[in-house]
Amino acid sequence: MSDMPKLLIALGVILIVVGVIWMIGGRWLPFGRLPGDIVVEKENMRFYFPIVTCIIVSVVLSLIGFVVNRFFK
Repeated sequence: MSDMPKLLIALGVILIVVGVIWMIGGRWLPFGRLPGDIVVEKENMRFYFPIVTCIIVSVVLSLIGFVVNRFFK
């Protein structure tokens, strides 16, 4: 069996776990409302750019990729 099906299954399980944690802990996890996220509200417009949230998600995904890469070598 090649490594690609194992990788896809592992990524699917990780996504399911993250989704369940986000669904259950969504009230307590401040993702999307972190200090540093840019929110501009005018009378008829709202601009929202979660830059700090994007950085944290990027770091976490990079760490997961590093661990998966080490695991499959």
